[in-house]
Amino acid sequence: MHFILTDQSVRPYSCLAFRWSRHARGSRKKAKRLAGEAVWASRKEEILTEAARLFAERGYSETDTQLLAETIGVGKGTVYRYFPSKRELFLAAADRVMRMMRERVDKQVNAVEDPLERIIKGIGAFLDFFGEHPEFVELLIQERAQFKDRKTPTFIQHRIVNVERWRILYRGLIADGRVREVPVDRITEVIGNLLYGTIFTNYFSGQSKSVEAQAQDILDIVFNGILTDDERARRGQP
Repeated sequence: MHFILTDQSVRPYSCLAFRWSRHARGSRKKAKRLAGEAVWASRKEEILTEAARLFAERGYSETDTQLLAETIGVGKGTVYRYFPSKRELFLAAADRVMRMMRERVDKQVNAVEDPLERIIKGIGAFLDFFGEHPEFVELLIQERAQFKDRKTPTFIQHRIVNVERWRILYRGLIADGRVREVPVDRITEVIGNLLYGTIFTNYFSGQSKSVEAQAQDILDIVFNGILTDDERARRGQP
């Protein structure tokens, strides 16, 4: 039996080959784009890491983008392609600090089911992160000193964005009868002030206690207070 190839019989195979060819080209373009994005992200992280170190060591005014470029082995123009100004570079470095802190806290609390234990783990992770990286505290201080035109510093912006998840935990604990009925905004504000006050005090005065001991002190005072049951009763407090 002989088969006679016609336009009609060839066309399906030609169309299939065309579709495969187009798919292959699309896959190559996608792979190339993803590789380019990975390189871009890696370089950006490298610039921010070194920028944070230099800003913390030398201060904003004394940190030159040329020195940064030389330190990481790129041209000055490369730095400006990622960050058009030194101001933007600094603020991006400060933002990265807060994102890294959030990631550290998330890593510690996400697998914990009990809300009270999540709060305990979160406080410990926060203090531990800045205890390991006092240079990051320096960046937060520099931002406030250098950019007074910014009404809301980076660390406050992140605090505002992230506070709601803690409010939810406290609302649940109050509903379950595990925490007394106190406005959750008041709780988060007081604890947040204690935590940031601790890292700033550690930076200026030196860390006199371990992170674990400081976390335990904060938790003891916040959870248990300083008054005895008899004194609370005398003052008419529950």
